Amino acid sequence: MQEKLQIITAVIYMISTVMRTIILYITVTLAIRLMGKRQIGDMQPNELVITLLISEIAAIPLQDTEQPMFIGLAAIFVLVFLEIIISILAMKSFSMRRLLNGQSVVIIKNGVIDQHAMRNVRMTVIDLIEQLRGQDVFNIEDVAFAVLEVNGNLSVLLKKDAQTVSVKDINLTLQDESLPLPVISDGKIIYESLRSLEVTPQNLNKILKHKCASHKDIFLMTLDREGNHTIIKKGGSII
Repeated sequence: MQEKLQIITAVIYMISTVMRTIILYITVTLAIRLMGKRQIGDMQPNELVITLLISEIAAIPLQDTEQPMFIGLAAIFVLVFLEIIISILAMKSFSMRRLLNGQSVVIIKNGVIDQHAMRNVRMTVIDLIEQLRGQDVFNIEDVAFAVLEVNGNLSVLLKKDAQTVSVKDINLTLQDESLPLPVISDGKIIYESLRSLEVTPQNLNKILKHKCASHKDIFLMTLDREGNHTIIKKGGSII
């Protein structure tokens, strides 16, 4: 009898743990969604603190089943409410934002490293070089400005002679990008793609007629707005 009672108690404990886990998982997920979609590396200091506190509070009811679930849930939503209020205040007050999150620091200005600023943020030269390499900058002499953002990322502006030449810089005119869409799949015409490309079925038939093919014989056909197309017949041959 005692053995059966122990088994029943263990089953009830397991069910309780599973239910608590599910409820807390849903609650924490909802809390993070309410706070926004930032990744950990993009969080401001106050957001990171709230996230860490939520994870710690959520672990308490899981570890101690005698702890009332309501207390943990209430604490989580109080933290989320607090984060939302703080975010609103930070949006409306620059002083509040600066107090909570700090401010960006210019590490390199006009190609000159500000050693005093680096000491203030406790950044070593090795840290700076590693951050620059993360921005695909391997020569510190190529940097005109480098700003350490409040989330720890380094924003870099290269000197003009080190910047990559763009199409705009050389006044080169290119055709607009055109995304190819599948218009025939396994012998069936995809009319939605035709409408997106502003191509009529008649125009599609003209292309197929020129290729001496029927849409029923085509495994895949892609087409873009410029009329460029790729046709793969059933069996794998390209026409």
